[in-house]
Amino acid sequence: MLTLTDLTKTYPTGAAALKGVSFEVDEPQVVAIIGPSGAGKSTLIRCINRLVEPTSGSVILDGTDITALNRGDIRKARRRMGMIFQEYNLVERLTVMENVLSGRLGYVNFWQAFFRRFPAKDVSAAFKLLDRVGLAGYQDTRADALSGGQRQRVGIARALTQTPDLLLVDEPTASLDPKTSRQIMRILVELAHERNTPALVNIHDVGLAQTYSDRIIGLREGEIVFDGTTHQITAQVLTDIYGEEDWSSTIRKVDEENGDEAAKEKPKAKGKGLVREASAG
Repeated sequence: MLTLTDLTKTYPTGAAALKGVSFEVDEPQVVAIIGPSGAGKSTLIRCINRLVEPTSGSVILDGTDITALNRGDIRKARRRMGMIFQEYNLVERLTVMENVLSGRLGYVNFWQAFFRRFPAKDVSAAFKLLDRVGLAGYQDTRADALSGGQRQRVGIARALTQTPDLLLVDEPTASLDPKTSRQIMRILVELAHERNTPALVNIHDVGLAQTYSDRIIGLREGEIVFDGTTHQITAQVLTDIYGEEDWSSTIRKVDEENGDEAAKEKPKAKGKGLVREASAG
């Protein structure tokens, strides 16, 4: 479905954000991208849909070389890639429904978009998504009246109205409290699995990544230093990604905080837990 080959990004300052990143996503799985600040996680997500222009390398999505497309064609290609942002990226003065339906703007003509006249099937699908993300009855509420968790739910619904081939998710829980973070990750992962849509999730919380993802890619200084399942995460792997720390203690703390609630909220298809001290040793 998605193939990255030797993807690099060097900024005009000479800073190398990505250094020959290569991997494939060949099934509808949720892939967590983890790593310290400055590792290149957000740059990687944005290079895939060319919100950031890669310096070299290729991004192939279902046979289309995204990196080779011209400006007009990349706009069309972005319809196939739903983006969920850390800061929600909603239009504050518009209603929840108007924000969700903005995910269909690439599929309607200018006048339909201008007057917000969307096909009945799009409106029906938007109502179903709002119900699915727990916002039934909020369709006429302005975005600026919502909490952070509610705004992120709108962002998820908006991305999925595109019926994308790929979800790109940039720090979806960075501004949220722990309980809301788990709720958002659970909704996101369940919908990705239900729709057989692969998702790349840039996330700073290792515990959430282990609890909810199918696969984890660890970045450090723009390079992949780990690519495997959640069961393969050990204290040594985390040291390779983040550097020296008492990871056994960190893992125990994550277990204590997430414990029963995280297990209760896990998607049904998952059977994973956080790394335990025994597996880390």
